[in-house]
Amino acid sequence: MSSLGCRLYLVRHGETAWNAEMKFQGHSNVPLSDRGREQARLLAKRLSKNKIAAFYASDLQRAYETASILAEPHGLAVEPLSALREMNFGAWEGLTFHEIKEKCGELVECWWNDPLNTCVPDGENLRDLARRVNEAVGWITQRYRDGQEVVVVSHGGPIRVVIATVLGMDLNFYWRLRLDNACLNIIDFRDFNKAVLVLLNDRSHLEKELIPGGLRRWPGK
Repeated sequence: MSSLGCRLYLVRHGETAWNAEMKFQGHSNVPLSDRGREQARLLAKRLSKNKIAAFYASDLQRAYETASILAEPHGLAVEPLSALREMNFGAWEGLTFHEIKEKCGELVECWWNDPLNTCVPDGENLRDLARRVNEAVGWITQRYRDGQEVVVVSHGGPIRVVIATVLGMDLNFYWRLRLDNACLNIIDFRDFNKAVLVLLNDRSHLEKELIPGGLRRWPGK
């Protein structure tokens, strides 16, 4: 990468019990499961030799704990940023997609087809999420230059938004980007408008999980 840029390691948090049960989490503060902590430890081992300049994370427990495990070998603290949180799913949090569809069928279809402009009850829409997450990532990548490497631990929605923005995608189709728990994604930033996706949804550090479970019918949270 250019010596003027920043390399960003975007990590989705490890698995939680709600991930395993396929429930929407959003802003709900669900901790990592034992499996999620083990996933984080394996990724920490993979990144232990990298010269990481800083660690940032969503302030939700599942992301912050994942980041803390990754940061431990480097002796660095994790800086929490609320802007890196998952989308606020309001009244849908704690429910499965099937349960939500039974209660809000028409609204679910609107959200699925146009998440940028469809607000979840008591929550937010994708446009709100994209604004805060891209601003946070832009701020981080401006702080670290000259080839510095930074780890950002967040959630499926925010990471999809950043990658989709970098690729110039229509954000309404951000769900087409698969992101599994504890996956590693790498983006090289010269600046936010000249970023290059280097790695997507890599889980090679999870030797026993190289073939993840089947596709889900909604963006994982």
